[in-house]
This record gives sequence, C-alpha cells and structure tokens, in this order.
Amino acid sequence: MIRQIHGTVLEISPTGANIEIAGFGIEVYMCATGGLLEGKKVRLATHLAVRQNGMELYGFIDVADRDFFEKLIGVSGIGPKTALSILRRAPREALIGAIGKRDLTYLTKVVGLGKKSAEKILVELSEKVGSTAHSDSDSEVFDTLVALGYTEREARKALQSIPENIVGKDARLKMALSAHT
Repeated sequence: MIRQIHGTVLEISPTGANIEIAGFGIEVYMCATGGLLEGKKVRLATHLAVRQNGMELYGFIDVADRDFFEKLIGVSGIGPKTALSILRRAPREALIGAIGKRDLTYLTKVVGLGKKSAEKILVELSEKVGSTAHSDSDSEVFDTLVALGYTEREARKALQSIPENIVGKDARLKMALSAHT
C-alpha cells in the first residue's frame, strides 16, 4: 500500500494533480488542490485503490482527510470516487460533526447525498466519529442561501469557502455571502 508520496507537481487539474516521482508522472486524484503549485515539491498522504481495471491513487494534503476518506469507503456502497466527491462538497470537520449528531438533513441538503447513502453513512460511521464542527449552523446557512436565490450547488460552494475558524451561524452566513460576491 502506498501511504505517502513526495515529489514535484507537474500539473494541476480539476480532479487532482500529476506528481513527478523518480521520473514518473503519477496521477493523483484529490478532493482539494489548494496550496499546490506547479513546479513545487509536495508531500501527500495517499490511499491506493486496487480495482479490476487498474489502480488509482488518491492524495490528501492532510492525513486526517485520508483517514476520514478511508472510513467513508468502508461504508457499503461508497466507493473512492463517491468518498472523494463528498470531501469536495463539505469540510471533513463539518462532515464528522453531522455524522456524530446523526444530521441526515446536512448530509442530504448540504452535501447532496441521496437519502439511502446518507443513512448508510450515519448508521455505519456515527459510532466511529466524534461530534464537532458546524453542521447545525451550516445547515441553516445553506437553507438561508437557497432562500436568497442561490442554487444548491452555489450554496454548497459558498459553504466550502468558509474557513473553519469562523463560528456561529451569522458569522458563517456573512462569510458565505462575501465569498460569493
């Protein structure tokens, strides 16, 4: 299992990055490429998924994101691509908070999961994660943004842009509104 890579960023794409390691260009699927710069060195925590049609490498700037990703793919019916998509739509801390509080609304509305998938995640992971973060306030912020005319996709993107150190519904709403302008 490849648990970490260190190399030079050759190219950044919407789905990840191409990292040069020992002369090879390795495609790494990522949920977030912020902080990566072409031509600069990077160290990523990774998960290697071996499938019938080949291998896929998933990379994470934060080891905690990789660990949570691995918990998600342990849920029946959630594969690596779905888990990565979930991590693209909401911060890990907010997801852990929603799962810990069994907040089905957050997972279906804010993250955009189907009801069955969200319920599976809640059932299989609620005991394995703690409850922290902004799931309650983010759910309200999401509803407010949609009521103000944002599409669900725009509201999710605005929520993603809020730094984790911003707490409280009003402060998070203000930050989401300013991020979208």
